[in-house]
Amino acid sequence: MSAEAADREAATSSRPCTPPQTSWFEFLLEEALLEQHLQKPSPDPPPVQLIVQFLEQASKPSVNEQNQVQPPPDNKRNRILKLLALKVAAHLKWDLDVLEKSLSVPVLNMLLNELLCISKVPPGTKHVDVDLSSLPPTTAMAILLYNRWAIRTIVQSSFPVKQVKPGPPQLNVMNQMQQEKELTENILKVLKEQAADSILVLEGALKLNKDLYVHTIRTLDLLAMEPGMVNGETESSTAGLKISAEEIQCQVCYDLGAIYFQQGSTNAAVHENAKEKFFKTKELIAKNGSSSLHFTIDEERLAGYCQACGVLTSFSDDASQQTTPYSQIHSCMKSGNYQDLVKIFLEDNLTLSLPVQFRQSVLRELFQKAQQGNDALDEVCFKVCVCNTVCDVLQGRTIDIQFCQLFLKPSKEKIDFLLEVCSRSINLENASEALKRKMAAFLKNLCLGLEDLQLVFMISSHELFIKLLKDDERKLLIDQMRKRSPRINLCTKPVTSFYDIPASASVNIGQLEHQLILSVDPWRIRQILIELHGMTSERQFWTVSSKWEVPNVYGNVILGIKDNLTRDLVYILMAKGLHCCAIKDFVHAKQLFAACLELVTEFSPKLRQVMLNEMLLLDIYTHEAGAGVSGERPPSDLISRVRGYLEMRVPDIPLRQVIAEECVAFLLNWCENEYLTMQVPLPLVQTNPYVKLGQLLAATCKELPGPKESRRTAKDLWEVVVQICSVSNQHKRGNDGRVSLIKHRESTLGIMYRSELLSFIKKLREPLVLTTILSLFVKLHNVREDIVNDIAAEHISIWPSSIPNNESVFSSPSLLSTGRSCMLRLL
Repeated sequence: MSAEAADREAATSSRPCTPPQTSWFEFLLEEALLEQHLQKPSPDPPPVQLIVQFLEQASKPSVNEQNQVQPPPDNKRNRILKLLALKVAAHLKWDLDVLEKSLSVPVLNMLLNELLCISKVPPGTKHVDVDLSSLPPTTAMAILLYNRWAIRTIVQSSFPVKQVKPGPPQLNVMNQMQQEKELTENILKVLKEQAADSILVLEGALKLNKDLYVHTIRTLDLLAMEPGMVNGETESSTAGLKISAEEIQCQVCYDLGAIYFQQGSTNAAVHENAKEKFFKTKELIAKNGSSSLHFTIDEERLAGYCQACGVLTSFSDDASQQTTPYSQIHSCMKSGNYQDLVKIFLEDNLTLSLPVQFRQSVLRELFQKAQQGNDALDEVCFKVCVCNTVCDVLQGRTIDIQFCQLFLKPSKEKIDFLLEVCSRSINLENASEALKRKMAAFLKNLCLGLEDLQLVFMISSHELFIKLLKDDERKLLIDQMRKRSPRINLCTKPVTSFYDIPASASVNIGQLEHQLILSVDPWRIRQILIELHGMTSERQFWTVSSKWEVPNVYGNVILGIKDNLTRDLVYILMAKGLHCCAIKDFVHAKQLFAACLELVTEFSPKLRQVMLNEMLLLDIYTHEAGAGVSGERPPSDLISRVRGYLEMRVPDIPLRQVIAEECVAFLLNWCENEYLTMQVPLPLVQTNPYVKLGQLLAATCKELPGPKESRRTAKDLWEVVVQICSVSNQHKRGNDGRVSLIKHRESTLGIMYRSELLSFIKKLREPLVLTTILSLFVKLHNVREDIVNDIAAEHISIWPSSIPNNESVFSSPSLLSTGRSCMLRLL
């Protein structure tokens, strides 16, 4: 045995052995094994997987002698498998939250039907015709469980579901998925047809004033031993897990409330029923405590339902229902009490209990009412917008363009209210330094955007401004304002009548354009553009600076935006962001890209994907220049996004070659060889030259050192690089008939140009990858030159010893130059 083989054997034998997974048929052979397995801390396979396996085996169709498919036989084996599935569900205490999360609709439907069957509910019986009070407790509970699941499934099916990203197409898997989808749709159709009956069954259950029992492993064993026993108060029907009447009411009220709320989208009156059921659930939880329930209720979701019902229905006299901010705001909007509405928003700037989406939706509704002719709402819109803007500032979000539009014509009253909101939104004694800096930056930018020095003085002399900014900062800001003011200070000039003349519009535009070129603050850039477009509609301000460049693939899309202001803003934000990336100012680049992403998301899915791609590239640069330098691995989220970009198949999205190049280099540098060799989709390898080159490099590195048979990938890599490095000779016949050589041209047979290959190599820094590519170029040099000039390199033996056309490979000095570049990267 070789030394390498011995090392591998020792390493393998020293690894801890993972215990083998218990197979489903072992539970058939040993009766006590299931309970022992379920009592383990982390059973493998887990309980829900066992349910799927048991029911899958029990429902497999059989094939007779004529090769005809027959339904699953009702034999002892299948009955035991179904009983085992029921026992696992009993171990989980029939918790629908757990079962629904892990089991598909067809599997759970089969499981609950087996529960009805073993609980002696005759097949085909309409549950609405059964008197629950006359049934044994476990039978009544089985009917309740089935009908609760039925309406929960109907409610869940009404929610939008994010489609799972499909993997590589496999015919068997696709057929199986399609069959399961069709089966689920058929079951849902039946459940929806029976929804009215299920609701009546659960409404009837609320009138039951007695405890019920749910089957346990023990009661199921008793039923299995007494298969012929009829309904009655036997041990097998009363010895299960006791569920109190109040717990049953709590669960049933919650589920009924959910179905009524869902039906309320087509019948508003039903919301009253939903409200009654949800508030009853809340009352029962408050009375008994959520910890006493055998079945959990999502109290956050319940609170959301209660708030929604309070808004959608008329208010009762109960003051407790009007204490939530949502209900108060809805009441103010309904009654037109806008003064209290502004007060609620102002108070919430400290507590931050209202989500930003809700704040924006209220502001949109106010704007719609104002646009319909209610001029009195203009002031309310401004005040609510100011509250939202200050809230955004404190939470580090980009300022909305609506605020900039409303602040185009500032006044003393507007500044007074803004300063009041700022003062009441921050507690200076308890606020963090970061919060104070955000507020200070906002007030400074506000001053820079004002032309009237009196309004600037109102802000700079305010108590909050003085506390937030140091003396030096305040003086510097005021000096900047005086220098850029269109009116020169009278006391500094001898001829007052001349210098008191306001600057012309062209001077103002020139000053704003100068600020536009220098600024890297997205909020300030947006504000300047709004002012410029307010002065003239004839200029295209994206052409102000010749240094604002965006790639042609993006420029065509951006310049196609019809709105002039939006086009200028998107172009300038992207150009400045790309420039900041180039000079490694990643902080400002991220701010500019984030603002651009927020803007384009509203109207262009194509540009949204473009910005997501650029932010991915920025995150790669940021990591490689920061934590990556010290060897810290990138977060798994970043690796997933890189893979997602390479696998992206969105049509008509403009793509930059450098992003694919950086993504592949990133995966190679962080040893994601398994993905590049085994998981990357084949169409991607065929269409993207960087992915193909990366796959060959990863596969070659992965197989080092290995047997001679593993050199196939090295041979493929060799051939690809030789083609890239090949040149073709062009000849011309002169007047004298002699053939003369003109020049060498790069061959077009390669997957990329030689310059692109060299650029890609410069991005690599993983030692094994660099050593591999270095040895390849050394081998190319050795093959071209005499034996005297041979150079030694690690792993050089894996490459072929010859090339088909020795003269077609570019010159040896170029080879050595590339090799030297690899060597420097290694050092």
